[in-house]
Amino acid sequence: MKLQPLGDRVVITKPKKEEKESSIVLPDTAEEKRSQEGIIFALGKGKKIKKLGLKKGDRVIYKEFGPTEIEIQDKEYLVADFDDILAIIN
Repeated sequence: MKLQPLGDRVVITKPKKEEKESSIVLPDTAEEKRSQEGIIFALGKGKKIKKLGLKKGDRVIYKEFGPTEIEIQDKEYLVADFDDILAIIN
């Protein structure tokens, strides 16, 4: 499957969560803080993206409620506007 975002949009995957063993049981209603870190999966062909040099595989920080969550073939992705990307993690 090839996923190609349009314009100045990027597709982001979430890094895998590290699960820690614990004897504490939290109810389903307990909210977990949303992660704002991801990995660039695909890039649109917009002008802003090329100007700042984003590339596939970059680790980025994005706005908490900016990207749209989608699911394709049982995998979760985020589609974000370029302006939703806050920083690149080196």
